[in-house]
Amino acid sequence: MISKKISNNLANSSMIRAMFEEGEKLRKLYGADKVFDFSLGNPDPEPPAEVKAALLELANSDELKMHAYMPNAGYPEVRETIAQKINNETGLKLNSDNVVMTVGAGGALNVVLKTLLNPGEDVIVFAPFFVEYTSYIDNHGGNTVIINTDFKTFQPDPELLRAKITPNTKAVIINTPNNPTGVVYSSDTLTRIAKVLEEKGQEYGNTIYLISDEPYRRLAYDVEVPNVLVIYRNAIMIDCFSKSLSLPGERMGYIAANPEADDIKTLMGGLIYCNRVLGFVNAPALFQKIVAKAIDSSVDINIYKERRDLLYNSLIKFGYECVKPDGAFYLFPKALIPDDVEFKNRAMKYNLLIVPGSGFKGPGYFRLAYCTSLQTIQNSLPAFEALAKEFK
Repeated sequence: MISKKISNNLANSSMIRAMFEEGEKLRKLYGADKVFDFSLGNPDPEPPAEVKAALLELANSDELKMHAYMPNAGYPEVRETIAQKINNETGLKLNSDNVVMTVGAGGALNVVLKTLLNPGEDVIVFAPFFVEYTSYIDNHGGNTVIINTDFKTFQPDPELLRAKITPNTKAVIINTPNNPTGVVYSSDTLTRIAKVLEEKGQEYGNTIYLISDEPYRRLAYDVEVPNVLVIYRNAIMIDCFSKSLSLPGERMGYIAANPEADDIKTLMGGLIYCNRVLGFVNAPALFQKIVAKAIDSSVDINIYKERRDLLYNSLIKFGYECVKPDGAFYLFPKALIPDDVEFKNRAMKYNLLIVPGSGFKGPGYFRLAYCTSLQTIQNSLPAFEALAKEFK
């Protein structure tokens, strides 16, 4: 028999994947063109031309040991390229020693949490949030402390954070642009959070880390995403190329830390060690080199902006309530009844696959991933309208 913990976790497994699997059944029954799947954040655009060119170049290269082990932090030249990219955007002075290449953002989060956490220490997260954070924290013996954002704006309240921090608090995880809301945390919000962490760290005589999970950093439409490494010296930034380069299956990410962070050499040494002992060993060799060559490339975010505007404006016209997202590729509208799981069930009558907000600790809402085709969105609009009319 498997462990009791994992058995219990399976019973409460991801609603996102459950809806995606339900979609597979409906597509077989009705045909793919009659099923409107907004469940999974799987990028629709293909990778930029620069990525494909780099892949062909490296595949035809005579370079030796291209597929061999490299330093556990990743290729030094790739880490230096990423460090300089951050420096050009921020004015900071990172170098290759401040970057660790990882197996995606999920791998990076586990590396960071294993490095930081003693058993029983607290990690604060702001709801709604990507629910696997709780599993990642539990993986490394931590406790998850949840603080609700203001559901009118989905911005965190720094004073609520202040009230929740104790001597047992080790870190705070933020996610901006946010999954599931698409909201970008403002510079003012982040500056106030940093001030709280600095003050409470001094009060308790310890370092409280700010872990910023930023896989959607390059997908911002109307605002600039503030860089936490500038705002808070004990920030740890996690980024990946899954969304910006449409490469989720290649599992390519990195961790970057401010060179002025407390005991930076020990921190980076811990990250490199944990990158190895967790079994990741190295980020994929070939794609480290590819992302370094395509570091200034990105998918055309206007593709996502067009889809956001069409879906958001249509839902508002049909009577839904929703905060307009500034980034990522999600909408998080309010369900038309308090029970978001029942609302999800009612939506399935119209072959609409949505994810209940409860799966993100945001009950009463639902998430739509609009990283699907424009035609799917257009075809889904009569279904969204018919669903809304059920509750008028």
